[in-house]
Amino acid sequence: MTALQETRILRGGFLLLIAALLGGCASSPVVYKGSDERYQTTPPQQPRAPEHNHGAIYQNVSAQGLFEDFKARRVGDVLTVVLAERTNARKSANAASSKDANVRMAAPTLFGRSVTYNGRPIFDTDVSASRDFEGEGSAAQSNLLEGSITVTVAEVQANGNLVIQGEKWMRINQGEEYIRIRGIVRPVDIGTDNTVLSTQIADAQLAYGGTGHLAQSNSPGWASRFFNSPLWPF
Repeated sequence: MTALQETRILRGGFLLLIAALLGGCASSPVVYKGSDERYQTTPPQQPRAPEHNHGAIYQNVSAQGLFEDFKARRVGDVLTVVLAERTNARKSANAASSKDANVRMAAPTLFGRSVTYNGRPIFDTDVSASRDFEGEGSAAQSNLLEGSITVTVAEVQANGNLVIQGEKWMRINQGEEYIRIRGIVRPVDIGTDNTVLSTQIADAQLAYGGTGHLAQSNSPGWASRFFNSPLWPF
């Protein structure tokens, strides 16, 4: 191996080490209120004045039914989501396999006699192999999320369903906790008190997390992320 080849190998290994360190030191993106557009508050649409004002007291752009309830139905209306999420998942797997193989090949003969050395056959072949594997794994996860969050209507679909989105932030001690939710709600599922269960939201996207010292204490350090990164060769 020439000196140039050794230099290239050392340079490639150094670059790989730097890439692994950078991957291990990479931190999660900063989360703050309004950092994700999918959960931002949606303001109501501005009414558009009619082309011809007929001078009446009640205009089309601001008309309100006398017998309508206060359920969310327009863009910008607020809706309270009652969180009732509970999930339990368990998984276990067992696997076992074994394989045995034996191969024997008789020694060839030359002029009717076996080829030997000091009276021992030198081309006699006997091969045997045995392989066993056993594996077992199990996983269990349980989540519980209760509470409520008030969101806004971001879009009214052609069939009348409401696309809702919003977030809720709470500052506790030296950190903040947040709940984010987005999904599609049927108007018929909204109760008389303008609430809907989170289990009745279609295409629901819920996120719960926190920031600050408490959240940082639950995340691994840069050394742990480095040794657990996909770039670590061992």
